[in-house]
This record gives sequence, structure tokens and C-alpha cells, in this order.
Amino acid sequence: VFQSFYLLQRLTAVENVGCPLRYSKVPPKEIHRRSLAMLEKMGLADRATHRPDELSGGQQQRVAIARALIGKPALLLADEPTGALDSHVSKEIMDLFISLNLEEGITIIIITHDEKIAQQCSRHVMMKDGVLR
Repeated sequence: VFQSFYLLQRLTAVENVGCPLRYSKVPPKEIHRRSLAMLEKMGLADRATHRPDELSGGQQQRVAIARALIGKPALLLADEPTGALDSHVSKEIMDLFISLNLEEGITIIIITHDEKIAQQCSRHVMMKDGVLR
């Protein structure tokens, strides 16, 4: 998950979420079903047919997170996932990450410069002058 969402502008939200499974052995109907279920989990079922330019920044970020999760990873790397978002949407994204960690057991590594975001994490590792502490 990146600060920039890298959504494909010609695709709808549900199509963007399903992209990682396109070249798998998962049948297209199953990809669509899983993608809709993931959007539902993100609170975006009503936005499934919208293109990225029709979504807010927070909605685009949740689509990007859904896309990252569609393959059921054990580890999610998030580089400044709230950097371009307002404080309200940042809180929603962090609440989602905490929920994914606690309920799904997904390990989430968040890279951030935002102390408020870092304080919400259960473990902290800092890098200063190129050294991890």
C-alpha cells in the first residue's frame, strides 16, 4: 500500500481490487465475487462501479488496501498510507489496519513520519541516520 494509490483510472473499484487475481487460476466470476466482498469489508460496496476519479482520497486508499488484501497476504507493507489524507480519513484507515491485525492476524508494517499514526501501532522501530533503533 502506497501513499499514491496507483489505481488504474479506466477500471472501476471492483475491477481494480480484482487486478492481482487476473492472472491466477481463479475464475472471473469468483474474482468479481471476492472483489465485491472485499469492497463490502472496506465499506465501499456502494462504490464498486465507480472509477477512481469518482472516489474521494479515503475511498481510493481503501480500494488500494482492498486490492492489496485480495490475495490474502500474511504481511501488508504500508508506505505512508495516510500521508495524503485528512485526519478523519487517516483515523479510519488506522482503525481498519488495527482491525485487520487483531481480527485477521495480518502483520502490518507501516512506514510513517506521523507520530500520531506511529503511536497507534503495537510495536515501534525507528530509523535515525540510517540506523534502526
